Amino acid sequence: MQIRKAEINDIPTIQAIAEQAWRPTYGEILSEEQCVYMLDMMYRRDVLEKQFHGNVHFFILESEEGAIGFAAYQAMDAQQGKLHKIYLRPQQKSRGAGTFLLEYVANFAKENGQKAIFLNVNRHNSAFQFYLKRGFQIDQELDLHVGEGYYMNDYIMKREL
Repeated sequence: MQIRKAEINDIPTIQAIAEQAWRPTYGEILSEEQCVYMLDMMYRRDVLEKQFHGNVHFFILESEEGAIGFAAYQAMDAQQGKLHKIYLRPQQKSRGAGTFLLEYVANFAKENGQKAIFLNVNRHNSAFQFYLKRGFQIDQELDLHVGEGYYMNDYIMKREL
């Protein structure tokens, strides 16, 4: 496996991985309508382009099979950064790919001066346990309105670097 910094022409790959990962991840947690709404809200081309032109770093995880995952990270201030997104193609779960990608982002953050990284994870998402096992701790709970009457019921988790 290898990781490379994504470029704007990787947007279709990011969208495809997100589309494949969302239903297996959120299908039992969110309604289909909310999945469709949030995929559009977060992964429309114009939304991703704005992040690429801002200070969000996207990384693509590749194997001999091609692109199998991605992550998006942003330094929020001099002390900490946020892991905005980390998704794998469903068949890659439980093979070490998520840990490999997460540790890459953590090292990137540390090399760029951050002392901690944080993320939001749905309180009912099995990824919550994944993050606990990798040194994250619950910092707070957040019920965030994302529009159209939909909410993200999250834990904000933090890991010191």
